[in-house]
Amino acid sequence: MSAILYSFRRCPYAMRARMALLVSGLVVELREVALGNKPPEMIAASAKATVPVLVPDDGPVIDESIDIMRWALARHDPEDWLGGEDRALIGLFDSDFKHHLDRYKYPDRHNADPIAHRDAGLALLIPLDARLGQQHNLSRDACSITDIAIMPFIRQFAAVDRGWFYRQPLPYLQPWLARKMGSALFERAMLRVKPWVAGDPAVYLG
Repeated sequence: MSAILYSFRRCPYAMRARMALLVSGLVVELREVALGNKPPEMIAASAKATVPVLVPDDGPVIDESIDIMRWALARHDPEDWLGGEDRALIGLFDSDFKHHLDRYKYPDRHNADPIAHRDAGLALLIPLDARLGQQHNLSRDACSITDIAIMPFIRQFAAVDRGWFYRQPLPYLQPWLARKMGSALFERAMLRVKPWVAGDPAVYLG
């Protein structure tokens, strides 16, 4: 039996989990979730009922995306992604950057000033651009978990207003994002499948 991943294609948390699982080479059954009609099997596995949720075949359920990434790479890490992990930077983007991203993208939902949060998000991106001026990726030349954990949120930030984003002084970050989004790994992670219901034949990630 393979592990089961409940996922949603456009969710940045699920994106990064899928990419880590793909690079690990582990066999994972992909169950796409319709957020308006979540399968009871996922809710039974995790009371949080938010994607991603990984149900391994040999251990407890994991329902935090960064933990799914670390779980997969601890089992097989052919590109040594864990060797480039910058936990502080990942934590900063999971907390502060995500806070500003949500209020920039969904200002009405948060009763927020989108421009103020857009500018605060940009302020966090400028140091990343400086890093990328010195090396090909965020923690070293080779890609690592740090890049893949952060990239989906920067992708979402850029998509709110692409014209504005690409006018900003981010000469290294912008091509780095384009490389990640144009990679074969990202293309595989963004596989389109219909929402899963019990009884469907298994679809495997990758």
